Amino acid sequence: MKRNITAKFLEWKQSRVRKPLIVYGARQVGKTYSILNFGAVYYKNTVYFDLEDSRDIQAVFERDLQPKRILRELAAAAGQSILAEDTLIVFDEIQVCERALTSLKYFCENAPEYHIIAAGSLLGVALNREKYSFPVGKVDMLTLYPLDFEEFLWAAGNEALAGLIREHFEDFSPFPLHDRGLDLYRTYLISGGMPRAVMEYIQTQDFNFVQAAQKTLNDSYIADMAKYASSHETNRILAAWASVPAQLAKENHKFQYKLIKHGGRAQEYELPLQWLKTAGMVNLCEKVRSGLAPLSAYAENGFFKLYMVDTGLLCSKFEIAPSLVLSGHPRFDIFKGALTENFICQALRVNNITPYYWESKGMAEVDFVFQDRQGNIIPLEVKSARNVRSKSLTRFVELYKPPYAIRVSTRNFGFEGGIKSIPLYGIFCLKLS
Repeated sequence: MKRNITAKFLEWKQSRVRKPLIVYGARQVGKTYSILNFGAVYYKNTVYFDLEDSRDIQAVFERDLQPKRILRELAAAAGQSILAEDTLIVFDEIQVCERALTSLKYFCENAPEYHIIAAGSLLGVALNREKYSFPVGKVDMLTLYPLDFEEFLWAAGNEALAGLIREHFEDFSPFPLHDRGLDLYRTYLISGGMPRAVMEYIQTQDFNFVQAAQKTLNDSYIADMAKYASSHETNRILAAWASVPAQLAKENHKFQYKLIKHGGRAQEYELPLQWLKTAGMVNLCEKVRSGLAPLSAYAENGFFKLYMVDTGLLCSKFEIAPSLVLSGHPRFDIFKGALTENFICQALRVNNITPYYWESKGMAEVDFVFQDRQGNIIPLEVKSARNVRSKSLTRFVELYKPPYAIRVSTRNFGFEGGIKSIPLYGIFCLKLS
């Protein structure tokens, strides 16, 4: 599968100040595949080491952290030459070996001519720091998310369609294949962007197989909880994880601890929620009380919305029938808005946009606001249908006078009255400017 992160890998490879690279991301988002595919295309050879499965490789780092010695022993273990500039060295599941993670500092300082990419769980790295320090400032870092809608189009053989959508985003002219874009968007809501689920859809066109894959993925996340947390912590994490659909099913999507359990309090579940965030399983969207820059200064940490990392996993977890999403059946109207917001939050995160939401004394609320590179605060209203009237967006514009506002809905591209209209299938084009 073609992934956008490949272009970032190439920038890293060609950088004159390149450091060892760590690729983070939730389980099963395609980290290892993307790295190995990059190595196969852009290097003479790739040497791959799974640190979770090999005690022998872990032992290579125990004696000392001298890069030259480590490289000699790794080459012998792999049965391949390791060449400066021409070999990609891959350390998978690096979080299980503290010494290997720490060694990246010495590769950065003493052997920068060797190209190293490590993949792992940010959660594991955060928890497994008992003896050795993290190589702060000595590594580059990237996060890989599930496939976004553009990558889904590529995987499904619709690369030309994705290119056309980008062209119409540039000038906000109506897209002639609008209905086709919306149909594929609805399909993506069900399949989501986890590579295994996407592959099942492409190969079978049968959502029963897709949902079976998603159930396996959800189960693997639960297994990961037991792996990294105590039994007591696991119970709380599971309870917080199980509450996500119920949090989104409310008319007001603000997170409520009482939905985890009756009488639930923040002090009980702050750490479990942080665990889920660090594991890449959820996205948090904090409330801001002002539309002024910098947004982070006006965030109210105790008020937030919680979204799942993938709409497909959300549909699976909620046992939403694919036919309801595809047909737009009225029975689905109540939850359709929540699923749409989840999709938009994913898209913003993938494009390195940090979303907040704005609320004004309970009288007005804008779904998302973000800060661009010029410091402008841009409001973004989400509509799951064609009815796009919004008093809250109007109120925000009156108060803070942004250079423009964004409305994402089932309507076509357009730019009128200071509002950029983006169809749901076109949100992947939105970048910080």
